[in-house]
Amino acid sequence: MKKDINDGMKNVIISIKGLQSSEEGEAPIEFVTDGKYCFGLDETMLSYMESELTGMDGTKTTFRVSKNSMTMTREGTVNAEMTFQKGKKHVFLYQTPLGATTLGVDTSRLKLGLNESGGNMEFSYNIDVDNLLLGTNSYEISVREA
Repeated sequence: MKKDINDGMKNVIISIKGLQSSEEGEAPIEFVTDGKYCFGLDETMLSYMESELTGMDGTKTTFRVSKNSMTMTREGTVNAEMTFQKGKKHVFLYQTPLGATTLGVDTSRLKLGLNESGGNMEFSYNIDVDNLLLGTNSYEISVREA
């Protein structure tokens, strides 16, 4: 019997380390937050609320992870749905209180190592507007039971 992705959500601790690189330089980010997690054979879901630290206070971030791709959805003060798939570029609408723009995300690294008790995700991508590179971002996300 297939498990529903919304069944069995459990409390987890999420550690996020990131590095955003652009012409202006590098901006490292590192934080730990609580969230919800559900492991499934076809799809795994992870979600947490953003904070002032990330500049997106009031936004819920959700990752839906499958075997070879990952979709990150943000809902709240920032709205976006980014798909990460190694070697394939995806275009998405990025909405903020200041307006909306269409951006491209080109994933160069996607390593997904999740199981029933948590695990790790690593991904790197270029982000652009009209094929003009805005920056390169790399993230490591660790999930463990609370």
